[in-house]
Amino acid sequence: MAERKRPTPSDKNPRSTVADGIDDASAIPEIISEPVSVDVTPTAASTVLVSASVESDPLYSRRHSGVSSTPEPSEMLTDDRLLDVKEKQLVPEGWWQRLIYETTFHTVNLGDSRRAAARKALHARIAVPFGGDTRYVPILTRKGGVGKTTTTVLLGMALAQYRDDRVIAIDANPDRGTLAERIPRETKNTIRSVVQKAPSIGSFTDFGEFVSKDDTRLHVLASDPDPSVSDIFDEFDYNIVADVASRYYSLILTDCGTGIVHSVMKPILQRANSLVIVSGGSVDEARLASETLSWLESNGHTDLVKNSVVALNTATQGTMLVKLDEIENHFASRVRQVVRIPYDEHIAAGSVITWSKLNKITRDAAELLAAYVVEGIAPTE
Repeated sequence: MAERKRPTPSDKNPRSTVADGIDDASAIPEIISEPVSVDVTPTAASTVLVSASVESDPLYSRRHSGVSSTPEPSEMLTDDRLLDVKEKQLVPEGWWQRLIYETTFHTVNLGDSRRAAARKALHARIAVPFGGDTRYVPILTRKGGVGKTTTTVLLGMALAQYRDDRVIAIDANPDRGTLAERIPRETKNTIRSVVQKAPSIGSFTDFGEFVSKDDTRLHVLASDPDPSVSDIFDEFDYNIVADVASRYYSLILTDCGTGIVHSVMKPILQRANSLVIVSGGSVDEARLASETLSWLESNGHTDLVKNSVVALNTATQGTMLVKLDEIENHFASRVRQVVRIPYDEHIAAGSVITWSKLNKITRDAAELLAAYVVEGIAPTE
């Protein structure tokens, strides 16, 4: 057999790592005619790194056909050999970047504009995987009418839109919650239905019969429309629902009622990894939100308060009469982050919320809130 030409440095493309436990050099197929440079490190003494041209040798070629004369190690099943796909070149965003890209026939790619790059970076922050146990984020307020349920929906939509795992929002408001009315209602089942049928729920398909979902893939579990039934919902029931939901969802948002001393709040706070406190823009709304933080601190949840995010709803009455910067500065001294939620006509209608119909500044605020929440509950290195 004719001697093969030794690959030049530009041809070299190391791809092969011989499996652990090969002690006999004769067991390694001959792929070059020159000596092989072997580097064995103390931490991986059983692994031999073979520096060779895998592209030039037919054994490693994706176009190779037939059976090799020597046994092939698993390392020869490379992507280049088995796949025949073309690398997709990402089209840059931004009018100037796109113009250069098109006029140079796709040979010059300046990358995204700063605005597009910032948006993608924000989405990447939202999409950070958790791993491990389910994360719980309650949305709290002690005053009704400040946008707690709306904030829950916006946060849930932003999370579900950009994350690969499942996100659910549970309406645990004993005072006739309206969370399920803000997305298209697909079932009459409620949180009480899950409690009653928990033993029969054995798969995500089973659980799917109890929830509604929107275009962003946010799932919502409704509360009972009858306040007399909802008020019976207690800590035991919440634990049942949370345990079942945690089998299928990585992130559970809980839309809580205004009664912070209600029995259901005990398991909600015990499970919480972070909090979202909703405040309106008026003086009394800001005070009640701040007093909520004080109550949490005095009842053993100081660390939870420090890891909280305040959603400052600027669409409430009185917002135009107060100094929002001062309210924001106050909460910034007590919690991890503060996000302003702007007025949006689509939300003000009080009906179903559609993500694509929201103003861009509203979506931006919801995405920023989602990024802050994820940063408070994602694993740190």
